Amino acid sequence: MRILLSCLIVLATLFSNVKAQVSLKNPILPGFYPDPAICKVGSDYYLVTSTFVYFPGIPVLHSKDLKNWKQIGSAINRPSQMSFMGEQTSRGLFAPAINYHNGLFYITCTNIDNGGNFVITAKNPAGPWSDPVYLKEVRGIDPSLFFDGDRAFVVYNSDPPENKPLYSGHRTVKIFELDLATLKEVGSEKILVNGGVDIKKKPVWIEAPHIYKRNGYFYLMAAEGGTSVNHSEVVFRSEDVRGPYIPYEKNPILTQRHLDPKRQNPISSVGHADLVEGPDGNTYAVFLGVRPYEWDFYNTGRETFIAPVKWVDGWPVINPDQTEVQYKYQGNWKEEKLDGQLPITGNFNFKVNFKDSLNNQFLFLRTHNPSWYNFKENKNALTMNLLPETILEKGNPAFIGRRQQHLTSSASTEMEFSTKKDNEKAGMVIFQNENHFYYLCKSHDKGKDVIQLFKGNPNTSAMDLLKQIDLSGFQKKVFLKINSQKDTYSFWYSLKGEDWKLVEDKVDGKYLSTAVAKGFVGSLYGMYATSEGKTSENKTLYKWFEYSGNDNTY
Repeated sequence: MRILLSCLIVLATLFSNVKAQVSLKNPILPGFYPDPAICKVGSDYYLVTSTFVYFPGIPVLHSKDLKNWKQIGSAINRPSQMSFMGEQTSRGLFAPAINYHNGLFYITCTNIDNGGNFVITAKNPAGPWSDPVYLKEVRGIDPSLFFDGDRAFVVYNSDPPENKPLYSGHRTVKIFELDLATLKEVGSEKILVNGGVDIKKKPVWIEAPHIYKRNGYFYLMAAEGGTSVNHSEVVFRSEDVRGPYIPYEKNPILTQRHLDPKRQNPISSVGHADLVEGPDGNTYAVFLGVRPYEWDFYNTGRETFIAPVKWVDGWPVINPDQTEVQYKYQGNWKEEKLDGQLPITGNFNFKVNFKDSLNNQFLFLRTHNPSWYNFKENKNALTMNLLPETILEKGNPAFIGRRQQHLTSSASTEMEFSTKKDNEKAGMVIFQNENHFYYLCKSHDKGKDVIQLFKGNPNTSAMDLLKQIDLSGFQKKVFLKINSQKDTYSFWYSLKGEDWKLVEDKVDGKYLSTAVAKGFVGSLYGMYATSEGKTSENKTLYKWFEYSGNDNTY
């Protein structure tokens, strides 16, 4: 008995020392979450991504295990901080970076058309964040901070020497010292990298720089090749923060540009990386990538991925010992799920019943104006005014959207709306930009209630009617649904929430892809109502919003 008891104690001790494994599944943030940057504070991780003209801007996401993420706030959530009125969808906020130093969080970012590079601060990453302080001398994009003791530096993408490019895409990485008391530049800027790893080969778009300090070296890591199929990550190092920086002889340290685009379930366009220490003490990289369904066609935008990093002869190598970025990596630490929000990672489905507020994953275009929607006017419903503004323009239309996060997905809603005017419309939209969208709506035409399907037209800056279905009698309530299947969309309606009727099947999804629509954003499912340029007192009610996504790579 004593021997058996001793054996059991030994086994229990052995099992207690075995670390649990967490399965890191890529992308860790699916859908339109590009340009990730990350910092670690104690055992907590905080990550930010670009939002361009969507509002609120710069989501701040929190994790304990690098797998499960929860949005705890948005850094730009007050119109008094900034708005993006009059700007195209892919303008606005470019490439934020997040840092923590001496009890204060810092986010640096670029407001591309209004003020340029700026810094905001917060004691709590959930907010509130300060009003922006603009760095007038830091001319360029993609600023990030580096702290060395009590000194702070801002490193960024900038113009070539004397603003005289040697070739198209010729850029530099520059550095400025920063006075933390005033958040003002100190001294003069200095070029750290001219062109890229080897300027003789005419490298393009050296950008998204970060500096790290390790074992007496300063490491400068940056993206190179542009944020598409030629994207890559490269690294340099120096014994002084202001250089000179020597490139790693085996650059790039991350790319997929050399792989067959016809490979199964490709992850491509990887780059724009940031390094962080994992719960196991090893280094990991977060970076953007895309999941094309064919060649370079994808509708979900640039997403956030993760991969391990190995230090080889004193240099960081992302995704070591692998040719392709993997959809799954194992980490030797415990998974810690975060409660209290809608899911944003993996395959999932949810239904939001509108009661008194919007979840922070819902987005507006360019600013937030609560005067045109409310939850008080009708119990358990989102009431939206019909605005003259349309999504074809650059204002703040009555649009509330949420990211399409899966190649195979569905979004639906229950809506109550009636009109006798053909310019008044309310429904659902799958939106990529001002000209590239599909709009499924209820309206009125020639004395009848109708269901209509429109397609944005970049040549006319208007909408083309693809399909119209007459409804019999007076129909106030209608259910609408949009499904995505990689390169096609289907559009449906129902009068009772069952027995769905097809409006149009296999509609061209490539029209919403980045390759066709251009720009830097992904597609959003949205609720949208408009009176198309005319003043209206009409309103529409949305009872709920439902989303589901299921991709075979998870």
